[in-house]
Amino acid sequence: MYSLETVMNCCRSRIACGKRRPYYCNLLSAQDCLALNAYLPDMGNVCASGEESTELKGDERHKIMKRRTVIVIIASLGLLSGCSTRTARSAPERSFFPPGEWVDLSHDFAADTIYWPTAQPFKLDTVAAGETGAGYYYSAYQFSAAEHGGTHIDAPVHFAEGHRTVDQIPLEQLIGPAIKLDISAKAQGNRDYQVGVTDFESWEKQNGKIPDDSIVLLRTGWSEYWNDRMKYLGTDKRGAEAVVELHFPGLAPEAARWLTENRKIKAIGLDTASIDYGQSKLFESHRVLMGQNIPAFENVANLERLPEKVAMVIAMPMKIRGGSGGPLRIIAFVERLSH
Repeated sequence: MYSLETVMNCCRSRIACGKRRPYYCNLLSAQDCLALNAYLPDMGNVCASGEESTELKGDERHKIMKRRTVIVIIASLGLLSGCSTRTARSAPERSFFPPGEWVDLSHDFAADTIYWPTAQPFKLDTVAAGETGAGYYYSAYQFSAAEHGGTHIDAPVHFAEGHRTVDQIPLEQLIGPAIKLDISAKAQGNRDYQVGVTDFESWEKQNGKIPDDSIVLLRTGWSEYWNDRMKYLGTDKRGAEAVVELHFPGLAPEAARWLTENRKIKAIGLDTASIDYGQSKLFESHRVLMGQNIPAFENVANLERLPEKVAMVIAMPMKIRGGSGGPLRIIAFVERLSH
């Protein structure tokens, strides 16, 4: 498998695997070059030194990060092969991403993790923890929980029969640049606020059209209530009788339809317990999105730490065969702005 740095160095060269290629491009076979070349047309603005120009516009940066998404997937999965360890290590050590930081957008899982009122909560049992008879420490645990609780993913099949299960969602749909829409000020005055079409239109007036193949993240500010079940859900009851008392913001069905009909998004996530608001009875936003094979990320954390345009989001769910969802580890890369 080629090192990630080797692949990126080829990516950074203005003519990837062409006549004027650097030596490390020779490590790639002709087939590898053809596979990579399809994703590199917009990479010309990336300097040979690996640093982006500070004059790049937002759309240009977005295109570059989209190409990086593909390279991340190719390199991570080892789809390119044949490079020796010694040769891979000979490439100079440089960061694949520009200066910035990774932000964890996931809540941890524990006995007090918030689950849907009718769902089985997370449980962790100790199998072993301590010194063995042979004199070394050993620990192991077993856990159980419903699919839909804590930071998790709703696979399309959750509300759309015959659509993708969690293990069938393509990796490229879970990785890519994102946009953040912040409606926390509106939600503070209305627990049942639903993100509408006008909210997206207002965002676009300030930031431009939502780029194709974006992941959309909605910040309601609800994650600040994560440790308080009553504030977060609107009730601390459990069971079917609790569902009618749920109060938290969500995405309006007409906005879900607008996104699926007028924009091209990979996935959508938010910092509440459901993509539909708490008082929803028909879960229309779920049905609209998942009918188009668009997954949803729920109970997302730390959205206040993200800018309106996010360089990269990676959302990796537990790969449950045939599952309608599962625990999700989601992270975001935030670029450090140059001054």
